[in-house]
Amino acid sequence: MTIKTTQLAELCGFTQAVEGDEREITGIFTGDLLSWAMGRAKEGDAWFTVMGNVNSVAVSTLADCACIILCHSAVLDDTAKQRAEQQGVNIFTTDMPEFEASYALASKIKKE
Repeated sequence: MTIKTTQLAELCGFTQAVEGDEREITGIFTGDLLSWAMGRAKEGDAWFTVMGNVNSVAVSTLADCACIILCHSAVLDDTAKQRAEQQGVNIFTTDMPEFEASYALASKIKKE
């Protein structure tokens, strides 16, 4: 199943914190270490993390991720929100842990 960022909230129960450019989600990356994400997240990945700061927006842009999903009810700070809006980065939030949130999306993608 092809999933677009515009469908993510409805399909997985996430809350959209920043509405960015519509993107197709082609994979999943889960992790909180920014340098690790910068080198390993792929174009089109949905990135599951707890890092809600401006550096995560920068890494998401560099890696060309489709979106960021903040897990464990992590908070998006104001500077990060402003930067995400400027750069068209989609950001969602959930109270689920990273594994459960990643699985919620993976189970939708896998049904294709």
